[in-house]
Amino acid sequence: MRIHYFQHVPFEGLGRIAEWARDREHILPRTAFHEPGHRLPSPDDYDALVVMGGPMGVHDEPLYPWLSAEKAHIRSAIDAGKPVLGICLGAQLIAHTLGAGVAPHRHKEIGWFDITFTDAAATHPMFAGMASTMRVLHWHGDRFEIPGGAWRIAGSAACDNQGFLYRDRVLGLQFHLEMDRAAIMSIMDNCGHELTESPFIQSRQEILEQETATDTASALYRLLDNWESTFRT
Repeated sequence: MRIHYFQHVPFEGLGRIAEWARDREHILPRTAFHEPGHRLPSPDDYDALVVMGGPMGVHDEPLYPWLSAEKAHIRSAIDAGKPVLGICLGAQLIAHTLGAGVAPHRHKEIGWFDITFTDAAATHPMFAGMASTMRVLHWHGDRFEIPGGAWRIAGSAACDNQGFLYRDRVLGLQFHLEMDRAAIMSIMDNCGHELTESPFIQSRQEILEQETATDTASALYRLLDNWESTFRT
């Protein structure tokens, strides 16, 4: 299958999603908005869309003019019935295109913190086999509202809205399951200035220590397999 992905900065790529796709023999065409001459595909050109993260916000068109075209494309893909997965900024962009508010949260959440899935998520096939509470990586300062017609799937102590599901195949995740150590090192090298003292921000050392002790790869593979099943039927 052709799973197109949107990348916003060179240091936030697919991470383990690329490994999962290769294992399943999927094709991964890309639009890299940070590269000159990028081109948007037609929704007819792919089977599913993945929208990755980045340090910009959904309202930053003055700094990143391509955001307007990207948001319009995401909405077109959803309206065409395509499965769409958004991670961090990607989830915020999906929420915004569906009419939900996105704004800076009262505090940033950076590091390894628990999320808890809602009761509704626990009984949905999209989340079959997922633990009810998981320690996951966060790196965000904004918070999305849950779009109309979608439902909340998870929350954390720092941020109540950690994910949503829309039309059973459009999935927004505020947190990161896809980042391996190389990806974490890359985001810390580029965004390490955000690691200030705060109740929900861990130090560089804490993030790396917990990465060693935390396995999110199996949860990512399970979730992606469940998501993939929505566009194989």
